[in-house]
Amino acid sequence: MRSLNFDSKKPLLYLVATPIGNMNEVSPRTIEVLKEVDLVACEDTRVSGKLLKMLGLSKPLVSLREHNEVSASAEVIKQILSGKKVAYMSDAGYPCISDPGSRLVKLALQNDINVTTISGPNAALNALTSSGLCEDHFYFHGFLDAKSSVRLEELRKLADRNETLIFYEAPHRIQKTLNDMFVILGNRKACIARELTKKHEEFIRGGLEELSKLDPETLKGEMVIIVEGSLGEIKPDINNDEIIQMVKNLVNMGLSTKDAIKKVAETTNLNKNYIYKIYHIN
Repeated sequence: MRSLNFDSKKPLLYLVATPIGNMNEVSPRTIEVLKEVDLVACEDTRVSGKLLKMLGLSKPLVSLREHNEVSASAEVIKQILSGKKVAYMSDAGYPCISDPGSRLVKLALQNDINVTTISGPNAALNALTSSGLCEDHFYFHGFLDAKSSVRLEELRKLADRNETLIFYEAPHRIQKTLNDMFVILGNRKACIARELTKKHEEFIRGGLEELSKLDPETLKGEMVIIVEGSLGEIKPDINNDEIIQMVKNLVNMGLSTKDAIKKVAETTNLNKNYIYKIYHIN
């Protein structure tokens, strides 16, 4: 189905990208759209309220976040269908990119409402373009799982990708995540970008081994991690449960756990530290 967003009688939902740090990145078009709308749905009314106040605007705000996205999306769609002009914005960057908004977009399209995006800052692209790593092809993964065993499996599945890898991470998990990346991906070139567009913006470039040894107390704020893609090492298509069972089988045959892990590492061409981690986590 084809539909022209700005030459149509259909209602229109605006997705507004917001500053990721520096408030001066608000574009004239963003201001124009926010002036025109009747209602602003947002991830956090406090954050969006501050932005609107800075712009000299006052609009009714509706909270639409991860925990109420289904019910709040239905209410927003009801408002649009009643004739209201509505914009949605998450706290920073683009809605739907590691932020709420996807359910709202899907529900809008299901109700024959057009959707358009008002361009703005994006942490992943800011970090990638300044990282010094290959930018021709990249894969955006966003946040890895908080649970170590799941995170390790996610990384192992990404290990063969040739594209530059892009991740988001929070300060309370950064050290564990960097350690797991080094275990699974080896000492690849990488870059941590933190406090993007703010006064203390910092890029930390080096190998994953070096980055994994950084003092986590010096890594504050939301971060983007850029990691170079695979250099061609082939890893077997085998899941964690199968690896664990291989170790158990060898232990049952009389090998020590250490020797069993070493043997499985040789057989599968996987990192010994990775096998040790998943075996003892489980």
